[in-house]
Amino acid sequence: MGKLFKFLKPYAAAVAAIICILVVQAYCDLSLPTYTSDIVNVGIQQGGIDEALPDTISKKDLNHLLLLVPSDRQKIVKNAYTESVEKYDYNGTVMELKASVKEDKKKVDRLSEILGKPMLMAAGFDSGSEMTQKIEEQMRTQMSGIPNVDKMDIYDMLEFMGAEGRNALIGQMDQQMDSMQDSIIAQAAAGYIKDAYTHIGIDTDQIETTYILHTGAKMLALAFLGMAASILVGLLASRVGAGVGRRLRENVFRKVVVFSNAEFDKFSTASLITRSTNDIQQIQLLLVMILRMVLYAPIMAIGGIWKVFHTNVDMSWIIGLAVAVIIVIVGFLFLVVMQKFKLIQNQVDKLNLVSREILTGLSVIRAFGTQKYEEERFDDANKALTKTNLFVNRAMTFMMPLMMFVMNSIAVLIVWVGGHSINDGAMQVGDMMAFIQYTMQIIMAFLMICMISVMLPRAAVSAGRVDEVLTSETMIHDPKNPSHIPEEGKGKIVFDHVSFRYPGAEEDVLHDISFTAEPGKTTAFIGSTGCGKSTLVNLIPRFYDVTDGKITIDGKDIRNVSQHELREKLGYVPQKAVLFSGDIASNILYGNPDGSEAEMTEAATIAQATEFIEQKKKKYKSTISQGGSNVSGGQKQRLSIARAIAKHPDIYIFDDSFSALDYKTDATLRAKLKEKTSESTVMIVAQRISTILHADQIIVLDDGQIVGKGTHKELLKNCEAYYQIASSQLSENELEEDLKEVESYVKR
Repeated sequence: MGKLFKFLKPYAAAVAAIICILVVQAYCDLSLPTYTSDIVNVGIQQGGIDEALPDTISKKDLNHLLLLVPSDRQKIVKNAYTESVEKYDYNGTVMELKASVKEDKKKVDRLSEILGKPMLMAAGFDSGSEMTQKIEEQMRTQMSGIPNVDKMDIYDMLEFMGAEGRNALIGQMDQQMDSMQDSIIAQAAAGYIKDAYTHIGIDTDQIETTYILHTGAKMLALAFLGMAASILVGLLASRVGAGVGRRLRENVFRKVVVFSNAEFDKFSTASLITRSTNDIQQIQLLLVMILRMVLYAPIMAIGGIWKVFHTNVDMSWIIGLAVAVIIVIVGFLFLVVMQKFKLIQNQVDKLNLVSREILTGLSVIRAFGTQKYEEERFDDANKALTKTNLFVNRAMTFMMPLMMFVMNSIAVLIVWVGGHSINDGAMQVGDMMAFIQYTMQIIMAFLMICMISVMLPRAAVSAGRVDEVLTSETMIHDPKNPSHIPEEGKGKIVFDHVSFRYPGAEEDVLHDISFTAEPGKTTAFIGSTGCGKSTLVNLIPRFYDVTDGKITIDGKDIRNVSQHELREKLGYVPQKAVLFSGDIASNILYGNPDGSEAEMTEAATIAQATEFIEQKKKKYKSTISQGGSNVSGGQKQRLSIARAIAKHPDIYIFDDSFSALDYKTDATLRAKLKEKTSESTVMIVAQRISTILHADQIIVLDDGQIVGKGTHKELLKNCEAYYQIASSQLSENELEEDLKEVESYVKR
């Protein structure tokens, strides 16, 4: 996980912006249930009355209300109201709440506390509720001896009772209402206020409609704002994910380009391809989901929990139960599928490896008739990957129905518990609706986190694999203070007691190699297969570094020179000819992109490539397919040689680069090449004696050691290993003539 966030560091500002936008989106989503609750509780049940006190009330209603207020608090209420100067469709006096009281929240809260229960009782008396009817009957029974008591209404009886009697009665009624929730009292008070407004001619239907429309407009505005925030987060997250993917591919490519052969031995080509494509794609997709969903989930969960505790704390245990069940389910799935995710990427590597081997070796497979075997090998790798993916997908498929069952069960539980609370007067319908929505939001937030967490191991494995490439230390690196090869140097190469051992090997491949390759001369290497010829010349461009000793060019240790400067001096033709997709011209001028057409033609002529180039319709603009698959092996070798010649290097290295050429082409090419390289250092690795017959210096290698050094004629006389190689390739007459020339030369 840490590696994933490390990849996000360059985009810290964008991530911070995404978090801020997610907070806005969460605020919008979390506010909607509150407004839904307000529409149900206030807009529908309270008729749009959201104030705790009547702003205006008839004097008659106020006097009736004061009869239900303890006598020691009546003065506070009277002082809060004054006669209204506005005209209402009412014949009597209208009282209005003073402006100084409206603006003072403490005074409003104090008045709400005083008038809350009296308004509830007054609403009950006016509507004839069961509780107030019993109170009214008890009062009539107690006042049965008073004349005309049957003609009195409840307020007449209260006024007749006097302050002492009213206070006692009010105290009894308060005790009966102590168990009621504040929300129920507020709802009943709102009903009283609505009736009070109706009495003085205020259109309460308009109040209700206006409240619902205004609240609905707020909800629409929040919904649009949340939608805009979601779109913006999606855009930014996609840009960040794409940016991380692009940067990782670029960094991996740059890292792989500077890898030495030792690193390529450690990371297979198939694995590097997988890491550069599939692994980075996994990282990119997960980062987008993290930015869009994972960061949003905790914000929603925390906000939802905070909202729930401000809605109805009595049912908060339901959320705890839901989260616990989800964690148990996901924890079980984690134990089952975690190891499978780690296996998937290795199986992708294996499938890529098999596919690459089959596609590149298709001609050999057909020639040996092993299509059936290769099909089975591919099928085994494919089935293994498919089986693992199916297991993971089935586990994920099993998880979703379970989660939906949990969510629906929780909704039923909330309705069950909430229904009883509503029946007991402890909760309003709108509060229960809001609670259900908040609970679903919290559960969905945890569900999103859990779903991403199940996907996380695969991306974490991918991140580790990519990071392994990025953090790997290449064995070949430039010195901090590089030296420079003298400009006047001609390319003199000296091997000074060089030994080399492959990383991790137990024995040296090359032992105590010492020789000098002079400018203007050709140094050739020959020996049995596996004796270290290619390894030796690969030490010069620093594909590997020597284990002991040193290699110098014009007196400078190549390890003290930057790789770029060193390789600028070299014209290298590998053992396996490599061409790049493009055309013939781009391949010849690959090492000298600013070269002229004359230089290109000269290089092709020396390399004996003009013969087949001129036969092509587009000449030098003829297309070269990937890997040079549309040209023959000999043509590939000649184009590779032309590429080295067009660079005009001081040092030419030919690693068995003439093996695919016929003898005539080989001889002609070497003759032309000798004219071109008359002042350069030429090093040739060859298997054929004819290729190196006229070399100025031939070095014979056997089991990583120099067993002979000299010209062809000298080695025939002095080196048994060379004589054995020569005798296997030349006729007896040719050998006898060469030996006679050697003896004649010795006598002279």
